[in-house]
Amino acid sequence: MKSYSDSYKKAGVDVTAGYESVKLMKSHIAKTKVPGVISDIGGFGGLFCPNISNMSEPVFVSGTDGVGTKLKIAMLMDKHDTIGIDCVAMCVNDIICSGAKPLFFLDYIACGKNYPEKISTIVSGVAEGCVRSGAALIGGETAEHPGMMPEDDYDLAGFAVGVVDKPKMILPETQKPGDILIALPSSGVHSNGFSLVRKVFDIENANLNSDYGILDKSLGEILLEPTVIYVKPILSLLDKIHIKAICHITGGGFYENIPRTLQKGICAKIDSSSLVIPKVFDLIMNKGNIPRRDMFNTFNMGVGMVCTVAKEDADKAIEILKSFDIDAYVMGELTKGDEQIIID
Repeated sequence: MKSYSDSYKKAGVDVTAGYESVKLMKSHIAKTKVPGVISDIGGFGGLFCPNISNMSEPVFVSGTDGVGTKLKIAMLMDKHDTIGIDCVAMCVNDIICSGAKPLFFLDYIACGKNYPEKISTIVSGVAEGCVRSGAALIGGETAEHPGMMPEDDYDLAGFAVGVVDKPKMILPETQKPGDILIALPSSGVHSNGFSLVRKVFDIENANLNSDYGILDKSLGEILLEPTVIYVKPILSLLDKIHIKAICHITGGGFYENIPRTLQKGICAKIDSSSLVIPKVFDLIMNKGNIPRRDMFNTFNMGVGMVCTVAKEDADKAIEILKSFDIDAYVMGELTKGDEQIIID
């Protein structure tokens, strides 16, 4: 590569570091290639030609998101190989809620200074997330922002596109009282609520290597546990039974997300005694003196995704999910009522 600008480097942007980053990340990106990819990294746009010959009315579903302030934990621990999984998960878990199969993904990294090995490590996590979801990583951007952020800081966001045949889209019209809510467990905090987490633990001064006498691992390890990507189990479920609604529990917790999947006059009644709540949420609640309702209005509380199915399909749905090592269980049911969610 002959491109080089000493003047730009003196201003804080080393274009050769960008070229080195791309060189290092290519092996990770290659692992994500799926049928439909018709371009290599380095062009002005990522090219993808989907096979929609078996669809009567293909609908493209898109989603974009970031990792939020969970990035601060990665920076404090100087561990950057899994945060990209979170970035992919936050996007593909959203689009699967419509029944759409993820096709491709693009990432965006803004950094104070481009350290090629570090950027490549971040992208390795993005690539792993793409492999887990069956999406191709077809492009992205790394932007060096000297003066905008400290040299060691970075931000990470992504964009995913999927496709679903319109007759197979998941719509709430078929819901009725008596339908069952099935919980798909989370791996922990996932990627939301970290501003509150950081406040509770005074995270810059916290002992991230401590288990606080309650956790199975250190606090740092627990908090950095990547978000579960539910795409492949959900796609298998969609092939075998009728799913009436899918809800990704992210920012806003139960109270904000579950009502988004409900028809007017339908209430989600949740049996809190059935929930398998990881110990980290007990630690956060007790250490921060946080009201129970605020916990359910901020965090996933151990439930990363909720599927609504007919009562007669519940056992089969749980069986299918468990074949993917997801310990799914019944967490409640739908009832008549204007109060959209009740947590007993």
